[in-house]
Amino acid sequence: MTIKDAPEEWRVTATSTPFRGNKTSVRTDEVVMPDGTVVSRDYQVHPGSVAILALDDAGRVLVLRQYRHPVRQKLWEIPAGLLDVPGENPLHAAQRELYEEAHVKAEDWRVLTDIYTTPGGCDEAVRIFLARGLSEAEGERFEVSEEEADMELARVETAELVRGVLAGELHNNCLAVGVLALTAALAGDGIESLRPAEAPWPARPFES
Repeated sequence: MTIKDAPEEWRVTATSTPFRGNKTSVRTDEVVMPDGTVVSRDYQVHPGSVAILALDDAGRVLVLRQYRHPVRQKLWEIPAGLLDVPGENPLHAAQRELYEEAHVKAEDWRVLTDIYTTPGGCDEAVRIFLARGLSEAEGERFEVSEEEADMELARVETAELVRGVLAGELHNNCLAVGVLALTAALAGDGIESLRPAEAPWPARPFES
């Protein structure tokens, strides 16, 4: 048996969109099960996201602390953002988010991992990049607003972030997956074995 996710699509007999928001919506599909029965499945339709694990020359990860209203907490996270434009190149989106949220640019980009955040109730796909060779971006800082206006930035040792994830002190999924994936890569075949930044992404196809 090959342990690998595979595309599959069960027949949908009807679909509706009972809610539309600014960036996401909720869809209800009537899905035919293997035994022939038809059941309703509600899920959030999401444009997709990118996240960036930015690693500096001292082995520290750039993290930010931001208020997240649905969970009523300030969470430590890695820079991330929506794929606002259909078909947008995820690398370009990641470079934009790193600049806007941290005023940082990076020389070396690789794909760390691709994930579905909550596949039981949302179709959000996230590509997590590893960015190295960090330096301050040129020009003025991007003007932030709303939750981002209260954002804090820090650089933290990877081992400390791993400890916090395993201790149940850090909960953001992209941060958790990112630092654990980096740790696994370093313990395995190394960063040079990671996929290139322009690697295909079937969940969110894009043009180079």
